[in-house]
Amino acid sequence: MPFSTNPRSYFILAGIILLAFFLRVYRSGTYSIFFDEKSTLLISQGVVLEGANQHDVFDKKDSPYFTPKEFWKQKTFADFIEANIRGDIGNSPAYYGVLWLWMEVFGRSDFSMRFLSVLFSTLTIPLLFFFVRRHFRSDGLALISALIATIEPFFIAYSHQARNYSMTFFLTLLTTHLFLIILEKENDRKPATGLYVAYALLVATSVLSHYLTVTVFLGHALYAVLFLRKPQVWVRLGLAAIAGLAVVSTWFIFGAGKYTFSTLNYQANFYRKFAETNPYNNPFGIILPATVPNVFWRSLPVFSDLIIFTNGLANALSGFKNVLLALLLGILATGVIHFYGNQRRPPVWVRPAVGVVLAAGLPFYTVSPWQNLVLSGSIPLFYLLIVSIFDQKTLRERHLVVFLMILSLLPTFFLIFMAFRSGHTYGITQRYSGFSFPYVVILLAMMFRRLPGLKPWVSLPLVAVLVIQGVFLVGLLQRIYGDSDPKYTYFAQPRLPNPFWESARKIREQYAPGDTVLYPSLKRHEYTEVDRSGRPFSVIDAQLVNVYLPKDATYYQRIDQNEPDKIVLVKGKSGRKITIFDFEGMKYRY
Repeated sequence: MPFSTNPRSYFILAGIILLAFFLRVYRSGTYSIFFDEKSTLLISQGVVLEGANQHDVFDKKDSPYFTPKEFWKQKTFADFIEANIRGDIGNSPAYYGVLWLWMEVFGRSDFSMRFLSVLFSTLTIPLLFFFVRRHFRSDGLALISALIATIEPFFIAYSHQARNYSMTFFLTLLTTHLFLIILEKENDRKPATGLYVAYALLVATSVLSHYLTVTVFLGHALYAVLFLRKPQVWVRLGLAAIAGLAVVSTWFIFGAGKYTFSTLNYQANFYRKFAETNPYNNPFGIILPATVPNVFWRSLPVFSDLIIFTNGLANALSGFKNVLLALLLGILATGVIHFYGNQRRPPVWVRPAVGVVLAAGLPFYTVSPWQNLVLSGSIPLFYLLIVSIFDQKTLRERHLVVFLMILSLLPTFFLIFMAFRSGHTYGITQRYSGFSFPYVVILLAMMFRRLPGLKPWVSLPLVAVLVIQGVFLVGLLQRIYGDSDPKYTYFAQPRLPNPFWESARKIREQYAPGDTVLYPSLKRHEYTEVDRSGRPFSVIDAQLVNVYLPKDATYYQRIDQNEPDKIVLVKGKSGRKITIFDFEGMKYRY
């Protein structure tokens, strides 16, 4: 049955979209690119990190000098493939291709690189609204979902990264939307051949934007197994999936598969060795063996941070007695709500009970008292979430809610499975299961929609808990904007301005014919074929500066293997040396 949207909803949606854009674009170009973004920048330009496809630039037999014009000589599709398979195991070619086109138009500044993520993250908001409006036929639920996604710290943080994540969140939600439209059309006995073609293309594009998006499409298959009873639809969906995977297979056959599986196997052994021999004091953080307790404690924050009202609790709380008391008080408050929440005239003592019980632990919590209070309040909130999930009126809505739950949990369960398979916990991280967030948001919106209809003695204490959690989320956003939250930004101390952009600017201003630019170089080791460039010294500093130099420039440059830190401009006739930039070891190299 068609659903008509109230025109006022579009005005509210417009305001939400503007808020989402502001929260994402704010300070998005403030801090320098980190290592993954350096990879993004070079790969998107068809340049292999450390120059395995630039021997004619850095390894000329007759001269050690090179120019930006030589660095920027036209790259082929083969260069793009090699850069991708060496720098990112063939992952994300769709994103790198879109980013290349974007930067051809808008330039290669930090802000420009990240603005593509800002755009996809912002577009996810109206897409989520129309997804919910179409499939749950509710303007209110759609607007609440859009608002939660707007302020979700995960979405905001990853919109500030020139990586594929924001694009994959958008694409997988769009593909799920199309999947449900196909089933809806089939139920109405309408032809949907074009929709199947579009679905196949979106599956292929999603997987080619990040391999782990396949977990979302496993969720589609599981939903079809549970609820789809038309063999002809199975056949059509199967053919569409095969067509999409055929496109992906083509990418692997024509180059991307050269190193992918061997590199994944190497990485699994590499990280497992750290987990077994040096789990705490290694360059990659804490990597533990994949035992049941280790996997549980590593995955707990991932599950916790999916829910906006428990975001941060798993890492912030400590002390068994504190946590136990908070949980017991939360269970007691939930019991009061369960037994008396629907009574028209509950006993007088019940009305202040929920608030009193939740606050009762404050004098006894020895650490993080307010976050323990939020933990207590999260128990009745989870209760309301569960009630909301199972309180669906029609069979269709119940099936959709099961689908949302599958898509909310399957990506993280897949990471857990892979952790046991590889023998270490390194891969259990939020960004690899971030495709779950849009679906979790919809489930949360169901709960928030229920709050105003509760008795005030139930809703007011829970709203107070949400306000307290909101204060912590504001603090989290401040840390994200300040580049000082390791969970989301990977840094405890803010990054400094981009040294490569600044060096390129100084070179453009100060270089004169006859001058020479000298780049520093660190010693490097080559462990696998992917790393192999044939030279024992690094050229990445020179690569990253040249990315920001004019493509037709003829500045003479060379690598100084005896200098580890300074970019130096040597003036032609006088030989005077001007320090363009001093990296001071790893201070600016991240």
